[in-house]
Amino acid sequence: MSIAVGKGGLVAALDVGSSKVCCFVARQTAGGYPNIVGIGQQASKGVKNGTIVGLEEAEGAIRAAVHAAEQMAGETIDRVIVNLSGGYPVSSSIGVEVSIDGHEVGETDLRHIFERGRQADILKSQSDSGRQMIHSIPTGYSIDGNRGIRNPLGMYGDSLGVSLHIITAASGAVRNLASSVQRCHLDPVRFVVSPYASGLSCLVEDEKELGVTVIDMGGGTTTIAVFYEGNVIYTDVIPIGGLHVTSDIARGLSTPLAQAERMKTLYGHAMPVIADEREMIDVPQVGENEHNQTRQVPRSLLVGIIQPRLEETFEMVRSHLEASGFAKIAGRRVVLTGGASQLAGLPDLAALILDKQVRIGRPVHVRGLAEATAGPAYAAGAGLLVYASMAEAATPMKARPEDEESEGLIGRVGHWFREHF
Repeated sequence: MSIAVGKGGLVAALDVGSSKVCCFVARQTAGGYPNIVGIGQQASKGVKNGTIVGLEEAEGAIRAAVHAAEQMAGETIDRVIVNLSGGYPVSSSIGVEVSIDGHEVGETDLRHIFERGRQADILKSQSDSGRQMIHSIPTGYSIDGNRGIRNPLGMYGDSLGVSLHIITAASGAVRNLASSVQRCHLDPVRFVVSPYASGLSCLVEDEKELGVTVIDMGGGTTTIAVFYEGNVIYTDVIPIGGLHVTSDIARGLSTPLAQAERMKTLYGHAMPVIADEREMIDVPQVGENEHNQTRQVPRSLLVGIIQPRLEETFEMVRSHLEASGFAKIAGRRVVLTGGASQLAGLPDLAALILDKQVRIGRPVHVRGLAEATAGPAYAAGAGLLVYASMAEAATPMKARPEDEESEGLIGRVGHWFREHF
């Protein structure tokens, strides 16, 4: 069972985004999906582009969301698994090989090769200071050079190899997020990058096996994950999100941000339609106190502001995928998640620019979600629960580097005895 699972089989997930903070409390069921028993949500404060910019404001929003979830669940939580959308996550791949001298592959060998991979990553990125590992995910094993092995446990050979997908993020951003959670007397036991979490909650097995790109469109960032042969093999981030569209509308129509968000939600469309020229919408003017101080504009003007920003976003996604070399491996399938993906016409625009089949992803691997919280905006939060309940085939980083040091000499000696006796 994952260390994120607490007393009574409770699992707590915290999605700290640029537009909202959401806390899910679920009960882990034997052999089944996590069953959600508490949900809390709060407008985000102190977070910009997925990164903490105000500790006190972020702490207040997190406290409110967690308290609401605890009240609904009738339980108290002290450990959470946390979503990471900031810190500019970077992917890299490392191949590691160790000698096993012909004996059976065991858990000790896997731990050894994962540690070798971690050391190799540290050596590889010595010049890139200020980053820390978030995930170290095995994407394939080999024994005596024979590749394509999914699970080497119990197999025999002279050498064991593994390909690791390493995801790192700016350590300052991770520490600030950890600090804001800890100030709420919560222990952030794991961090999970947003598109990875969203994929775990929304993708079906065939998509993960054949190749699919998850595009998680949040308020401050758009994050990407490519899944292939059941594993996430590439992640990236683009610093554009739904709040940038809202800001464009506010500037373009000289309207308050709250009204711009409202118009985007009610009248916004990713692609123009014939009726846009005839339909008029009321636009309250910024700085005007009277409700009647509005002007009317055709809906086409609103769409004309929204579309270029979304086109820019998907063009950047396409260029990042092509530059990474994973564009073909990602296949012809795209799944959109995140609150900003709910804009009308967005799948059509994405399909046009990316030249792929596009669908909206909704969390399907959790139970107990109400209709209002079962949409793509809650995919990352639900995916955190799925991650927490998985048997951990990956070896993600501890939430804080000092966790590793805190084991001390006695802990290391005990670990050696458990391995060898």
